[in-house]
Amino acid sequence: MSTYVYGITTRSHPALPEGMTGVGEPARTVRVLTAGDLAAVVSDAPEDLRPKRRDLLAHQNVLAEAGAGGCVLPMRFGSVATDDDAVVQVLTERADHYAERLRELDGKVEYNVKATHVEEAVLHLVMAENTEARALAEANRRAGGGSYDDKIRLGELVAHLVKAKESDDAEQVRDLLAPAASAISVGPESTGWLLNVSYLVPRDSAERFLAAVEEVRQSHPHLDLSVHGPLPPYSFVDPGPAQPAGTTTGADAGAR
Repeated sequence: MSTYVYGITTRSHPALPEGMTGVGEPARTVRVLTAGDLAAVVSDAPEDLRPKRRDLLAHQNVLAEAGAGGCVLPMRFGSVATDDDAVVQVLTERADHYAERLRELDGKVEYNVKATHVEEAVLHLVMAENTEARALAEANRRAGGGSYDDKIRLGELVAHLVKAKESDDAEQVRDLLAPAASAISVGPESTGWLLNVSYLVPRDSAERFLAAVEEVRQSHPHLDLSVHGPLPPYSFVDPGPAQPAGTTTGADAGAR
């Protein structure tokens, strides 16, 4: 039977609650596989696993419970190995890598920050900052709205200015928050936001990081910032070598 992998930790990690369950319906019992000084938190893998809300939450709950006892390298939702032996094999083959990542991530959590423009606010801002755009808008106003070509010209200019503002704001926010974090990981680009960055933050410095986010909110009122966390450090596991051999990975567990 295939093996579902939740995360990797040390063999000395505190035991999980007896009878704890994870993904699947009925929910599969969570167990621990060991190899040397390492351990993997696993269960049997359900057939035809899909990123349903119930299973996404179950995946996150297992990691939260395990993470309460110490550092865990979280796997993405849908990480399935061919069997238990495949998991034990990769724990053995990549023991040094996992041990290093566990040391590096111990006591740290992830905060994912996304940013979008507040449309009306950013339009006012780019118009205030650009004399050419203001002049074109004023000329169109005096001409009763301006010709079709004049309107197109102004619209194209404003769109260009907003696009440039997106790049500038993304760089500014990323750099302003970076000093409050141990590391950053830039997420995939999307038309849904101008910034998608995950920050690795020492757990005992979380208040400092959140205060830095609030300062950015105050200094950039034309931005809408959303913060998700604290999360297991999904974005800092190093998914290449950290992916158990023989696994297939489904949907993201929601960290990014």
